[in-house]
Amino acid sequence: MTKEKYNSGFVSIIGRPNVGKSTFLNRVIGQKIAIMSDKPQTTRNKIQGVYTEDHAQIIFIDTPGIHKPKHKLGDFMMKMAQNTLKEVDIVLFMVNVEEGFGRGDEFIIEKLKSTTQPVFLILNKIDQVHPDKLLSMIEQYKALYSFAEIVPISALQGNNVETLVEQIKKYLPEGPQYYPENQVTDHPERFIITELIREKVLHLTREEIPHSIAVVMDSMEKKEGGETIFISATVIVERSSQKGIIIGKQGSMLKEVGQRARHDIEALLGSKVFLELWVKVQKDWRNRLSNLRDYGFREDEY
Repeated sequence: MTKEKYNSGFVSIIGRPNVGKSTFLNRVIGQKIAIMSDKPQTTRNKIQGVYTEDHAQIIFIDTPGIHKPKHKLGDFMMKMAQNTLKEVDIVLFMVNVEEGFGRGDEFIIEKLKSTTQPVFLILNKIDQVHPDKLLSMIEQYKALYSFAEIVPISALQGNNVETLVEQIKKYLPEGPQYYPENQVTDHPERFIITELIREKVLHLTREEIPHSIAVVMDSMEKKEGGETIFISATVIVERSSQKGIIIGKQGSMLKEVGQRARHDIEALLGSKVFLELWVKVQKDWRNRLSNLRDYGFREDEY
């Protein structure tokens, strides 16, 4: 009896900031593993999401939005996004059809010209534009690059997402099942928990706090005999004024961040959670290599 063929491979999702990469990844995986925000540069690390079915496994890599770096953290993020192009079997180049073609897309297409893997053009947010605009955009992108596939989707609504997954499977090489079928990410729980906390800060502070925050896990333990998981984490900011905003009047903002984060963390862990949050000022941490290493960024990873 012959063994049935199994296909598996790595798929990178690249694009300008805020095109919907994390929304798409969470939609395919079926639960939140990448944080979402309407601000650019939400994703800082390579987020690997694992999609498994009977005869195929797709390992998605959600990269930081490609942009011009303004600090050492930005340099790390760009090296990471570009290096994934060399490591994967398929590249998904995602664009936001609401925004239209931009100089950032030109920059990415130039980078794609050196890759030998099949590149899909993914036109996201199609529910927000007229079909005529969509057709003209497709022609614009086709004139600049020969894409293996062009797939319009709405990651938020789920339109055409299943079709895209089926198209990806056709291009997967034969390979092993890299992860158990019930595993949806390769990141440890601690990493996802700190990302969920950072997401709530971004949502609640809006324009008041730029992406100069990091979240560090101080401790996570289940007390003997108890069912509650006790978590302590610190939000790192660059200026004292930012600390004041995150804490809020009589601690109101930090309390709201904690309540929203705890809800998602309990859903993730399937357990009751006691969450304690602190705020610490670390001036100019995004430009200090020692701080970047402390907060999980390693030069050798990029």
